[in-house]
Amino acid sequence: MTAFVDVDVRPILRAGGEPFSIIMAALERLEPGEGLRLYAPFKPVPLFDVMASKGFAHREAELEGGEWEIRFMPDDGSVGIAEPASAAASDDDWPEPMVRILAALERLAPGQTLHALLSREPVFLFRELEKRGHQWRGDFTPQKDSYQLTVRVHA
Repeated sequence: MTAFVDVDVRPILRAGGEPFSIIMAALERLEPGEGLRLYAPFKPVPLFDVMASKGFAHREAELEGGEWEIRFMPDDGSVGIAEPASAAASDDDWPEPMVRILAALERLAPGQTLHALLSREPVFLFRELEKRGHQWRGDFTPQKDSYQLTVRVHA
């Protein structure tokens, strides 16, 4: 899993400041493989292209009150699957996310990774991943509203 450096620009923006230089300074201090977790009072869409040009993919999650958490990760060419946390899957929706993940893994080359954001912990998927020889890591987000899963295809 990617380690993140947190940058909360909400107080800066509320005070009328411009946080772009602070975000770029934090980006310069990242160690190889680290990501940037940004907290903002709005979805910072223009920043997505800037960060993509610097080699970072992003995942976004809306927080309470219309605020946002954006995770910028080094873009290693991996595949991502996201299931909106706001539309949490019911038990009736499963195993569709599991089927999608397994199908996506079949299309990846050995050593590539897949990232998934799920509405719950995919306990039945773990056995299938192990059976197929894939390595995986997962945990709930800090807000406990989604489960983050990273799978590396068996080499």
